[in-house]
Amino acid sequence: MKILIIENVWMGRHRYGFFDKTLLTAFSILPTMSARQLAAITPSEHQVTLVNERYTPIPYTQGFDLVNINFTTSTTPHAYQIANRFRTQGTPVVLSGMHASALPEEAVQHANAILLGRGELGWLHLLHDFQKGQMQQRYEPIPYTHETHLPPTNVKLPGFVMTGAVEATRGCPYACQFCPEVHIPGGSCYYKRPVADVIEEIKHLPQKTFQFYDSSLTIDVRYTKELFSQMKGLGKRFFCNGNVDTLAQDEELVALSKEAGCLAWLIGFESVSQPTLDAIGKRTNMVENYQKVVTLIHRYHMLVIGCFIFGFDTDTPQVFRETLHMINTLGIDVADFCALTPFPGTPIFQQLQKEKRLLTTNWEQYNLKTVVYKPFHMSPEELEQGLRFLYQEFYNPLFAVKRISKTLRFGLIPFGVMKARTLVAMMNSQKLSK
Repeated sequence: MKILIIENVWMGRHRYGFFDKTLLTAFSILPTMSARQLAAITPSEHQVTLVNERYTPIPYTQGFDLVNINFTTSTTPHAYQIANRFRTQGTPVVLSGMHASALPEEAVQHANAILLGRGELGWLHLLHDFQKGQMQQRYEPIPYTHETHLPPTNVKLPGFVMTGAVEATRGCPYACQFCPEVHIPGGSCYYKRPVADVIEEIKHLPQKTFQFYDSSLTIDVRYTKELFSQMKGLGKRFFCNGNVDTLAQDEELVALSKEAGCLAWLIGFESVSQPTLDAIGKRTNMVENYQKVVTLIHRYHMLVIGCFIFGFDTDTPQVFRETLHMINTLGIDVADFCALTPFPGTPIFQQLQKEKRLLTTNWEQYNLKTVVYKPFHMSPEELEQGLRFLYQEFYNPLFAVKRISKTLRFGLIPFGVMKARTLVAMMNSQKLSK
């Protein structure tokens, strides 16, 4: 059977040129893992084609038996266009991903079947049913168990990919109100792959550098320490996500990450206001620990990439200058600034919908940069203007060069990473100003 899996990465109204796309793809910033996981677990008896739109036109005329489109909220209009075209040709379409999982009644209008949640195991059931002519309209996620064996996702992507991708764990037990991954069916169920399987996958990565796509590698510290210990000597370098509480308190973990090849920790600081963190249920974050975390990671010559979200009901127009002052004081190396985006299926979406504060359900605008609801203490325009201010000030070329220069003390590789990530952030700043 000929199967086409489309990794739908069209970024809404933010268009990227060839150089932009090459840089983003090279550092695995845009590609998701989901499409690769589906391709990896598909039985070898089937012929699978994985398409990434940045480099390969969608092969509408190659006579596929089944098409799977994996997409996120901001790519929804484009995903539906692709699905409708295939279905018009008589090709059955399966839709999967966070948006399809959150709004299956909407998605099924453009598909023959919907694959809900983290759908790897459900995908196998779907393929079995399809071959018997009994494909159902909806496939619920199948829980992982200790007997579950997930294959490596070293699936070759079209184009130049400098940075590989690995996922050691699935899910997250923390129910942050704004997180779409936790609130998809089965998304909060935490599953750990056997360390030996992860090590084998890392060994066979064609790239020297990769990104851990796990929501956080500080959820089960014992597991992560075992993983990092076995990674020593592999000669690989990586980025990973972690939470403030654990990283601030466990120097052994931080030291092990460096020995394993870690270049940078990506941390969801989200806010510099403790009342805001408490209100959104970000219980892993205490502002009083922020400096300790940054200092500790820098002590072991690794970068800190901080993520911040704006537009919570506790935020006032002063939050932008307060945040800029705090991150400069902390010495954070790279910062990403996002507008609070109420993705379907999250408590934030349900709250704003109930309060009639949503401005649009044009999903293309749910891209983390466009304000799609009425903030409580500021206007939508003030929120978007605040994001532009942060990008322009934090990535002012003079200050950016100073920050980049400071990372030379960490070595040439972190210095190069810092330059690349800063360039990506400056590109985002330019998109916001248009």
